[in-house]
Amino acid sequence: MSIPIFAVSLQNMKLSIVIPVYRVENTLDRCVESVLNQKYDNLEIILVNDGSPDRCPQMCDEWARKDKRISVIHKENGGLSDARNAGIEQATGDYITFVDSDDYLEPDTYPALMQILAAHPEYDLLEFPCTTTQLCSHVYTDMNDYWLEGEAYRHTYAWNKIYRRQIFDHLRFPVGKVFEDVYTLPKILALCKTVATTDKGMYHYEPGGISKDPSHHIVSQLLDAQIIMLEKFKPEDNPAIRNYYLQIINTQMETYGKGGDVTLKPFWGKLWFSNAYTWKCNMKILLYNILGIKRLCQIYKVLNQLILHRW
Repeated sequence: MSIPIFAVSLQNMKLSIVIPVYRVENTLDRCVESVLNQKYDNLEIILVNDGSPDRCPQMCDEWARKDKRISVIHKENGGLSDARNAGIEQATGDYITFVDSDDYLEPDTYPALMQILAAHPEYDLLEFPCTTTQLCSHVYTDMNDYWLEGEAYRHTYAWNKIYRRQIFDHLRFPVGKVFEDVYTLPKILALCKTVATTDKGMYHYEPGGISKDPSHHIVSQLLDAQIIMLEKFKPEDNPAIRNYYLQIINTQMETYGKGGDVTLKPFWGKLWFSNAYTWKCNMKILLYNILGIKRLCQIYKVLNQLILHRW
């Protein structure tokens, strides 16, 4: 799929903001207000009521009555991916972004980001900082470099990025998957020619729900998505790939500790120590090199049960 580059003025660039809504009575107003206070007028806000059983449906309708830029979709509960997909179907902007309704934005985030996109119409995706991820300004034309060197696998979140809307012409979030962002970002990157990161703006992420203590089933989904991406890289002695593999080991150990199997294949070569790693990470590398991935997971599980402390 080839996405054409187009140049438009900042005033003519329309931004679609999709906000899934479910059981967020206490945070919905803060979220919407943070978007409306962005001082960027050429936008549309699509509130997707995902069958919320509380007052959220009425609150969404009240917001739509207050501001003509806000529209509401009422649908049966289908989960976060399904809600985002419903918003994508209705979006009409040149660019699209997502906000979770228990999060909020720092003032003047979108004006700064849209100014960057106006100056660089070749950007298909622009990633900006969030409270868990600090970024610097960088441009990637090789998506493997973005994934490995930029460590995009650590921050695959859908919400701290602005996308060219055409990317989603034939792409949707996977319904039924919990870590839907990990599955989706590689597919998005396959449609991108240029990706940029910036230190401008801030997305305030409020962790909660299943992300605090995910079940075995949920962590297994994350592991599966990470392994699928790992298998796309050639077996070569690349420090960035080794770092990615070390990240996946953490997920594999957690999956095994919650009662899962070992599905991660051994690395193509030895893992090496580094002064940049913590002593725990270097100890993990030592045990992996000596015992292998399965024994490492078994040791982790025993230690985790004994001291209730994660590596």
